[in-house]
Amino acid sequence: MTLARLVQLASIVAAAPVVAMCGGGSTASSVTSPTAAATTTTTPTASTLTGIYARFTNGVQVSLDGTTVVLRTTDVPDHMSPYFGAGNAGYEPPQAGMQVNPNRIASQNIVLRVPLSPTAASPSDTPLGPIGVATNGVVLFNQYAAGRVPLTNEIFSFDRFNGHPSPSNQYHYHVEPLWLTAKGKTVFIGVLLDGLPVYGPQDEDGSTPANLDGCNGHTHATSDFPQGTYHYHIVPAPPYIAGCFHGAPGTVAG
Repeated sequence: MTLARLVQLASIVAAAPVVAMCGGGSTASSVTSPTAAATTTTTPTASTLTGIYARFTNGVQVSLDGTTVVLRTTDVPDHMSPYFGAGNAGYEPPQAGMQVNPNRIASQNIVLRVPLSPTAASPSDTPLGPIGVATNGVVLFNQYAAGRVPLTNEIFSFDRFNGHPSPSNQYHYHVEPLWLTAKGKTVFIGVLLDGLPVYGPQDEDGSTPANLDGCNGHTHATSDFPQGTYHYHIVPAPPYIAGCFHGAPGTVAG
């Protein structure tokens, strides 16, 4: 395990007390390795969906149902992981210090329905299980393990890209998805169920985001939204992704 990885884990551990296995469930089927996974996606037109939805890859299907964006994903990551299991083309040995949990990556059938035009609402709590989806189709979880206890020990079961599977074999990220932020710390990560975007740990000018609210977001113009929009940022301590939904959340099934 690298020094940078140890420092990152130490900062997460320092932020919270005991842990249990992740909650959340889904129906699983056979798994496809990242090297063989489909890379096509339904690319929306500019007239129907905002440009951020054209960035979903790894087989994520994006469509429009009235005023709702529908995202369908198998939730299989497009990177290597010990959780593919030995013998799978996507398998790699665990990094030093990793405590591999007994679960494995399995293909899911997850459907998220989010508002096309998000609006602010009274902040609402994020549930266990998927609270959004990353651009590579991996679902995002909140800052808790099962029983809504902190991630203190569970983080040691994260693979080198900060993901792991739940007891229902649903792979997910609770914290910074390092596979995506390797492309840049300002990168668009994905959307939450309220339809609002999530970005990496830096603003576009390379600065650390300031004045984040209790939901872990703020409002200003970005290259994706030159007129300005509310958006979340990844941070290195709880709540990591979002402390609550700033907008009215849609639904998730599967």
